[in-house]
Amino acid sequence: MQKEPMLKVTYRKLSEELEQLKSEERGKIAKIIDEARELGDLKENAEYHAAKDKQGLMEARIAELTDIVGRAQVIDPSTLAHERISFGSTVVMTDQETEEELTYTIVGGQESNPSRGLISFQSPVAKALLGKEEGDEVEITLPSGKRTYDIEEVLYVEIKLG
Repeated sequence: MQKEPMLKVTYRKLSEELEQLKSEERGKIAKIIDEARELGDLKENAEYHAAKDKQGLMEARIAELTDIVGRAQVIDPSTLAHERISFGSTVVMTDQETEEELTYTIVGGQESNPSRGLISFQSPVAKALLGKEEGDEVEITLPSGKRTYDIEEVLYVEIKLG
């Protein structure tokens, strides 16, 4: 079973969602299904079928959340050294060819948001960066081809998710 590293805030959010689905939403949907059943013929009962569909989606989400929360490994990146790139590290790097500077923070899959510079530790870019340190050169295979970057800085910056 592969652990799922994540921030404490993400763990809490997922746990709360799971609890709310199990304790409140299940009951609400069961009530809607019972009321729809009372309307008669189930073959042509749109309310019943919609409620059953919603129930199926909710149960799938409960199963997904149960799995993720069960595998969660809560990490506080502020306690890590960040001399080498690890979970929670912010990395400033420069493309050797274009001189473009990029900044990424390595987070868990649940926190990933590439448009905000938050990349999953499982992404190809993060996998290539993990364990590297300032001054290292790293070659990363991207959809556009291989690129070589100079790692300018590795540091910890508090991660803002929302």
